[in-house]
Amino acid sequence: MKKKIKVAIIGPGNIGTDLMYKVMRSDKLEMSAMLGIVESEGLERARQLGFITSTEGIKFIEDNPDVAEIVFDATTAKAHAEINGPILERLGKIALDLTPAAIGKIVTPMVNMEDALNVRNVNLITCGGQATTPIIYAIGKNVDIEYAEVITSVASKSAGPGTRKNIDEYTRTTAKAIELLTSAKRCKVMTLFNPAVPEPPMRNTIYIIPNGEFDINKIEVAVKEMVSRIKEYVPGYELVLSPKVEKNLIVTAVTIQGQGDFLPTYAGNLDIETSSAVKIAELYAENMLKEEI
Repeated sequence: MKKKIKVAIIGPGNIGTDLMYKVMRSDKLEMSAMLGIVESEGLERARQLGFITSTEGIKFIEDNPDVAEIVFDATTAKAHAEINGPILERLGKIALDLTPAAIGKIVTPMVNMEDALNVRNVNLITCGGQATTPIIYAIGKNVDIEYAEVITSVASKSAGPGTRKNIDEYTRTTAKAIELLTSAKRCKVMTLFNPAVPEPPMRNTIYIIPNGEFDINKIEVAVKEMVSRIKEYVPGYELVLSPKVEKNLIVTAVTIQGQGDFLPTYAGNLDIETSSAVKIAELYAENMLKEEI
């Protein structure tokens, strides 16, 4: 009987490397392979840790399908949509997409994690989506939401070339996820790259236009309960502004301090994305292991 499920990571950059260290801590996942398309520090780091590495990218999985049952895609939206996603589907692999491609089922752990089990391609939305969708969802359980606005600020150093290149996809995917997974009828998302030194943690400010009467105390309780659940897999997730009413708007804010597995602690924006991915992968693994008992 298997005790862990093997996983591979495509994309040996910062996100892929942080994923690798989180997988290494898991009691349900076994780190198997790190794959890229050119030699890199990320591949060498994985090689030194004793894992399979290759510069053949997705082709390595095509040629060696037994290398992993779950595959994290930490490349680009275009690569996942046009190449990696279709190939992983053909191979019957579970694909956890950390790009803004949004071709798979949009999932955030504390809102619709059970939905992931019905599909084999899951999209992790974006860091802003993982950070704010659960809070808006909790608010929406207590009042209809006419409009939601999210302003996310991250340290400039935590936004690499891939993030900046995919910023349009990021914005669209985040807004789409909020509209799909919460009661918000309309949504707007804005992202700021903060050049301050020392680098500040990720901050997400949420503005809600409610539709109808509501009890702000009940909303506060619901939001705090959601924050406690998220902290179980993202310890640095903090409510820094409890929901309050300002000029007929409901306003709240959360910050995220990273765990420092590989990325600096101020990169909470990346930490919540990788933490959510591992949380969902562990749910898949748990079910796969039960089926073998």
